[in-house]
Amino acid sequence: MLTTSFADAIREAERIIEAAPHCRDERDLAEGHDYLAGSIRASVQMAWAYQRDFPYFVRSTGPYTKMGLDNPDTLYFHAWLRNDAEYVVTGERGSTADLSFQILDGEYSPVRVPGSLSAFDDRELAVAEDGAYTVRLAEGVPKAMLVVREVFSDWAGERPGRLRIQRVDRIGAAPPPPTLDALTKRYGVAGKMLIGRLRTFLAFAERFYLGLPVNTLTPPRPTPGGLSTQYSSVGHYELDDDQAMVVTVPRSDAPYQGIQLGSMWYVSLDYINHQTSLTTAQAKADPDGLIRYVISERDPGVANWLERTGHRRGYVQLRWQRLSRALTAEDGPAVEIVAVDDLPKVLPYHETITPEQWRQRIAARQAAVADRMLG
Repeated sequence: MLTTSFADAIREAERIIEAAPHCRDERDLAEGHDYLAGSIRASVQMAWAYQRDFPYFVRSTGPYTKMGLDNPDTLYFHAWLRNDAEYVVTGERGSTADLSFQILDGEYSPVRVPGSLSAFDDRELAVAEDGAYTVRLAEGVPKAMLVVREVFSDWAGERPGRLRIQRVDRIGAAPPPPTLDALTKRYGVAGKMLIGRLRTFLAFAERFYLGLPVNTLTPPRPTPGGLSTQYSSVGHYELDDDQAMVVTVPRSDAPYQGIQLGSMWYVSLDYINHQTSLTTAQAKADPDGLIRYVISERDPGVANWLERTGHRRGYVQLRWQRLSRALTAEDGPAVEIVAVDDLPKVLPYHETITPEQWRQRIAARQAAVADRMLG
């Protein structure tokens, strides 16, 4: 059967989920299988998008196909490339906080972060008054994958752009019709992508996060394998229900700055129906120029609450993008673990938010993500 290899891969993927070291109870297992379902969808989509002669951009990850501690503020796209061909990318710049491009020499694996052959943002492009731009990727230049990130700071107020890629010598031509042999191979590719996806990012979290002291965050540092204008601060938390992690960080002048929580499956928590992430446009900055986030299970009644959504353990990541200078430790976060009941004592500008105001915040998130998905 055409799908035999993919079916075998799904069975192996289920064993990977059930054997994950952090999988301790039925909820962990249920979330793992939900993660698996999204990974299955994504792997099929990505295998069929492996079209280097007639390429198109595919969503690398999204709210229902999560991987790699996906940033809730980012639309991710990628297309596969070959070294012996020339490609042209045409687009229209939207009003998002950042639009960046990265050429990789391969994929992520459990033991390797792909090399970044080139990374730049739209500041290096000739963008016309109507937002139009063109990027050419020359024949003979090493390239395996083009990744495009469009990053929102104001979810409701910023507009995404448009994006298209073509292989220059195939414009106006058509790909051959599918064959049974080609489809069999694609199912095989999808299976390999599925297993690689699960193993890679469980290993990635172990490598870059779990070796750090719990309930701490690193100073800002260039993101591994990321863009040259992106810094991040990372850590992992473990909190009781009556505890809170207060993360205090200066409000940066960078066009994009954000914080998010992730589950032990190394994917974002539900950011549509819960406030598990915040950008500077969404967060409340205090009069002293600092932003104070509160990570807790219990509702502390403050605007900058990041909901744990029942996750006693998880990941924290802060990002800064489109930077014009290197960040230092002074630009990064400070962390304090306190009792939820003691928050009014440690938040110098403590202001409460009503349940109705909170409901309005969540409604705005739901509407903004829905609009973004249709953009």
